[in-house]
Amino acid sequence: MAKSRDTFDKKEKEKLRQKKKQEKQQKKDDRKSNTVKVTDFENMIAYVDEFGNITSTPPDPSKKRVFDADTIEIGVSKHAEPLPGENLRKGKVTFFNASKGYGFIKDEVSQDSIFVHINKCIDPIQENDKVIFETEKSPKGLSAVDVKLFKAP
Repeated sequence: MAKSRDTFDKKEKEKLRQKKKQEKQQKKDDRKSNTVKVTDFENMIAYVDEFGNITSTPPDPSKKRVFDADTIEIGVSKHAEPLPGENLRKGKVTFFNASKGYGFIKDEVSQDSIFVHINKCIDPIQENDKVIFETEKSPKGLSAVDVKLFKAP
């Protein structure tokens, strides 16, 4: 007599598959039977109270506040442009390659490393020079402009 090709392990795995399939079908049937179609528009409306919480009760008209649309600012408020010389910074030249014409200045206050190009220098600079400069935004970040040697009084 020939031995069965189905092993115990195969039979157990098949039983588990069938059990999962039945549970999945049962969950699907339960979801279908428990769905209640909400057709009433009033049941679908949600309100937001004065504290920002979602509620099903409409707001009290006596607590209504009126705002003037012209006084609402959206975004960052506009600041006046600084006057020339108002945003002067002090720093020290940490690296400067005269042959290539660029270098970096370390700001004394923020300790940021700011790029400087020889075309933006008023005085010739070298490494370890103390300088006064202004900054401008460039596509790659801050860049020093109007770089002058700092002469202590």
